[in-house]
Amino acid sequence: MIYNPGEDSFLLAKYVKKYAKGKTLDIGTGSGILAEIALENTKDVLAVDINEEAVEYCKKKGINCVKSDLFSNIKGRFDVIIFNPPYLPKDGDEDDEIRIITTGGEKGYEIIERFIKESKNHLDRDGIILIVFSTLTGDVESLIKKYGYKFELLEEKSLFFEKLKVLKLTFI
Repeated sequence: MIYNPGEDSFLLAKYVKKYAKGKTLDIGTGSGILAEIALENTKDVLAVDINEEAVEYCKKKGINCVKSDLFSNIKGRFDVIIFNPPYLPKDGDEDDEIRIITTGGEKGYEIIERFIKESKNHLDRDGIILIVFSTLTGDVESLIKKYGYKFELLEEKSLFFEKLKVLKLTFI
């Protein structure tokens, strides 16, 4: 199963269009929508996903895509890193195929924390990270500060039972 773009993807897409440049990495690319938008600004885009089906789908669309669990198969540094993570807390009623797309861990933020921690080895000193998550995820802002980043809230969008937030992260 491939993640179909939703409100979070479309919200983040506005800022990918604005900020994508240079060497760009799209983590958790899913359908490849954000990688495609980044390709409008730069030809140096690498997309990755843990899901082999998503990787093959993106390759068929002409996107440079590899299988990777976050940064596990990534070398080098990037000017821009894009991440639309699974960010919801674990729901025992979800099947495993859906869970890998939506669930960020027991509390919702575990994958984001791992991403923020590992990203330090892959972001250029003057680079940026664009990330989207939900108020259901927990206190992501504290995690960002804990790992030596500062952030700017680019946009917040209220939905029925949550708010989506798009942040731009930079090194402190």
